Amino acid sequence: MALETNLKGRLRNTDLPKSHGLMPLFEAVVNSIQALEEAEIPTDKGEITVEIIRDDPPSLPYDGKPKKRGPDATAKILGFRVVDNGVGFDSKNYVSFETLDSEHKAAQGCRGVGRLLWLKAFDKVYVDSVYLDGESKKRRKKFSFDDKNAIFAHSDNPAGDADERKTAVHLHGFEKTYREASFKTIDTIARALFEHCLWYFVRPGGAPSIRIIDGDESIGLEEVYEAHMADSTKVEDIQIKGIDFELTHVKLHVSSAQTHKIAYCAANRVVKEEPINGKINGLYGKITDENGTFIYGCYVRSEFLDANVRADRTDLTIDEVRDGMFADVEISMGDIRKAILGAVESHLSPLLQENKRLVRERVDEFVNTSAPRYKSIIPRLSADKLNIDPEMPNKDLDVHLHKCLTEIENKMLADGHDIMIPKDIESLGDYQRRVDSYLSTIEDIKKSDLASYVSHRKVILDLLEKAIARKEDGSVAREELIHKLIVPMGLDSTEMDPNQCNLWLIDERLTFHNYLASDKTISSMPVTGSEATKEPDILALNVYDNPLLVAEGASVPLATITVIELKRPFRNDAREGEDKDPIEQALGYLERVRRGEVTTVKGRPIPNSELIPGFCYVIADLTQTMQTRCKMKGLKVTSDKMGYFGYNDNYNAYIEVISFDRLVNAAKERNRAFFDKLGLPTT
Repeated sequence: MALETNLKGRLRNTDLPKSHGLMPLFEAVVNSIQALEEAEIPTDKGEITVEIIRDDPPSLPYDGKPKKRGPDATAKILGFRVVDNGVGFDSKNYVSFETLDSEHKAAQGCRGVGRLLWLKAFDKVYVDSVYLDGESKKRRKKFSFDDKNAIFAHSDNPAGDADERKTAVHLHGFEKTYREASFKTIDTIARALFEHCLWYFVRPGGAPSIRIIDGDESIGLEEVYEAHMADSTKVEDIQIKGIDFELTHVKLHVSSAQTHKIAYCAANRVVKEEPINGKINGLYGKITDENGTFIYGCYVRSEFLDANVRADRTDLTIDEVRDGMFADVEISMGDIRKAILGAVESHLSPLLQENKRLVRERVDEFVNTSAPRYKSIIPRLSADKLNIDPEMPNKDLDVHLHKCLTEIENKMLADGHDIMIPKDIESLGDYQRRVDSYLSTIEDIKKSDLASYVSHRKVILDLLEKAIARKEDGSVAREELIHKLIVPMGLDSTEMDPNQCNLWLIDERLTFHNYLASDKTISSMPVTGSEATKEPDILALNVYDNPLLVAEGASVPLATITVIELKRPFRNDAREGEDKDPIEQALGYLERVRRGEVTTVKGRPIPNSELIPGFCYVIADLTQTMQTRCKMKGLKVTSDKMGYFGYNDNYNAYIEVISFDRLVNAAKERNRAFFDKLGLPTT
């Protein structure tokens, strides 16, 4: 029983992505190359021309006599005309053309569906072929092809003596969806065709002459080849799970290619490309050898790829991974890619040493000078994790290294749940080594956390030092800026991130507090019980609320209240009165808190709240008026003459006035050893 084919149905079931609108043209050119090979015409004698047909062609079918005009990139492309001097549509090739899914050229990777792609993107196809019938008798066959009538207007007559063996395929009526998504200029079309047919240029024997014509302009693909290729090619054979693959290593000019790539070839065409920048240690940007700079390409060919290519030749039908019982013998794209990358790395290794050195220097410089928190984890990162472009901005490099650190932390978190349980098949020695490795990694992560904390302190000190300096125009920073560097404004400890609080600038002990309020009214603070509406700059409450006492006769420890008052740098208007004297302001805030019913954050009462010891810090430059207020309060000058201190019996409060210079210098001295250890400059 004969089976009939519905051409419209086959076209409907034939997939051609919109981005591959030039694929039918490429297929026609490949057919021409194969026609030359079938006619046994040497490559230096073979000729293929591709003419771009734009608006207003002189006739249909197009006779190859265009109007003499320059190419117009804005003119709509109506079609293409491909002409070759190959074997032509002799009886054998014509029967094959009439047969969908023909196996006539299966040995060359053909699937017998190329003509379906023609009708997928074009309305009609006109064919005019002069061929040899036998050894010397020439005939001329003409026919048309569309989705309504299949093959029609067929004629096959003797050719004239002057007619040369030649076949012209005119692809007419470029469908709008594909036309708009395709390249439109002769340069871009020529380059795309070259990349599709590059295999023919790099193979032994080379490619025939292929020329693109657009009005009065023309480009030969040999010229494109010279512009693309930076050096001669090298061929290498590898095996993957017993299957042969041929790799062609190609050097492309930087101007013609922007990324290193693997190109998978099937049916003598480039089917799929993958960028490989960053997938091999040292492979990024351009590569330099004795002949200059280039971009690398690896063209892969195998009978396995030929057997696993989609009918439309736009992709491969190979699973990315193989699972199950056949995973060890069946090949996957992951297997292919891994083996090819290994071969590429070996091939390029001598040329990548300089790139690898630049990467190491870039990472070391960034970590040592800007991000010491990563220093302890760098030795734990594999080469592929550190395969970065040395021209990567600091921001991107920081993000990349932070991602690596997070991956290590996540793994340690997962391992931590199992580390204390020996595995059934694990010896005591193996278990001990696993524990030691886990603890060693944890130690490195903790070092990273400490380095990050110390680096944060260095940044805050640098910002504070700039904030207190007088600008070129004579202005100074507002106290709000300095306030925000020490602690955010308008928040309390229930609302702010602990990492935002930098009270260590004033006193390391202030880092540990139970409650902190910044620039909030006293009555809004849940620990005070006060109705006062005054706003201290910073108020910290340390609560020692021990529910169980062991020492006999011990009493509940008292809380401490710390009030910090900030003044604008260089301010010289201090005078008597709480509104103008920062020392009186701090003591006034302390007194108002004490008059409230002070409790812990959890609502537990604090005994003897009126007797809570107080600490008042005033951060201000020691201008003349500020020094006068310090002396009036009976405070003593510090040994470095940059501050005052004293104790007020009436308020049960320790008072310290700190100049901005003393604040910065003291914080630097306390942290100098940490900065030195991390290699951070302190001057």
